[in-house]
Amino acid sequence: MSEWVISQEWHRYSAAEHAMWDRLFARQVAMLPGRVAPAFLDGIDVLRMSKPGIPDFDELSERLERATGWSVVAVPGLIPDEVFFEHLAKRRFVAGRFIRAPEQIDYLQEPDVFHDVFGHVPLLTNPIFADYMQAYGEGGLRAISFNSIHRLARLYWYTVEFGLICDQGALKLYGAGIVSSSSESVYALESDSPHRLRFDLKRIMRSKYRIDDFQQNYFVIDSFDQLLRETLETDFGPLYTELDSLPEIEVAEILADDRVITRGTQARGT
Repeated sequence: MSEWVISQEWHRYSAAEHAMWDRLFARQVAMLPGRVAPAFLDGIDVLRMSKPGIPDFDELSERLERATGWSVVAVPGLIPDEVFFEHLAKRRFVAGRFIRAPEQIDYLQEPDVFHDVFGHVPLLTNPIFADYMQAYGEGGLRAISFNSIHRLARLYWYTVEFGLICDQGALKLYGAGIVSSSSESVYALESDSPHRLRFDLKRIMRSKYRIDDFQQNYFVIDSFDQLLRETLETDFGPLYTELDSLPEIEVAEILADDRVITRGTQARGT
């Protein structure tokens, strides 16, 4: 696995690259209060380094390890599934080290260091979410033997990357793909276009997704405790076998038994 871990080489970042981080950071920090889960805001200070600009992974890891035993390691880009899962299972979060160019400020397809670090790391200071991420990694290693990585990837997509949470009756963001995006932070909560559905593990693992546009379905959890509990209490082996006999669910498709949450109403109860 070690060949997939590289040095961040923090000293090689240019002033313009650090300035891009600072610009993105300031923009998201200004707009997220009232929109993002309180646990994310509680963890945001872990990113305020002793040096300006892009966080130094060594210093960041020292802070994370004190909080929840996690660390951040740099990788060259997309890595094999087994390597990714093993890192998570050992409480290591993998992050790319490049940062987007100015013309990509509002959208890029491959996650950069801002998405990986700003989007993911604050919640890794939350003990319950940190445990969920480790449990997900352990589950990923088991999913390989069931030939079901694509199903578990959907759980990651619709929770870790694009999840919503109910906070005192209001919908809030917690998925990294949303909280690191200025435009999707607004869209996910305020647009009439997407559907917002109650969390359903089996439903999520049947649901396709797309990576080149905003989401059309978001799934809403009641708490991080719910997320961790359902992950730890589910026997995924029989679930994978059952899912193999069920049809896939297309992007934006709504089923008769979906529990749809209407925007502007309280998140609980529907």
